Amino acid sequence: MPAMMRGWRRKCPNCGAGPLLHGYLKVNDHCTVCREEFHHHRADDGPAYLTILVVGHLMAPSLHFAFVTWRPEPLTLFTIFAVGTVALSLYLLPRMKGALIGFQWAKEMGGFARST
Repeated sequence: MPAMMRGWRRKCPNCGAGPLLHGYLKVNDHCTVCREEFHHHRADDGPAYLTILVVGHLMAPSLHFAFVTWRPEPLTLFTIFAVGTVALSLYLLPRMKGALIGFQWAKEMGGFARST
């Protein structure tokens, strides 16, 4: 769990100090603090699927609740939820990628083998 939380904060899962990502989703080749290598991570489409899962499970019931409770105009409802969905997706995607890389690092998956 600590490695996933460090990844969620977009920090190195090993030391928690160095940046995991540069740019929006580009993973650094290695940590600038502890020199842990990240170039062999296998996040692939996992973060996108997790982001869609979370955003869908949050926005669908919210949309239903807002529609049933307040009955806003369709264009208003669409605009609010479209902006909310995009904003939440953009916020969660790099954090999900970091958490997934942290999980892979903690479980020593995809080339993350600890050297002792």
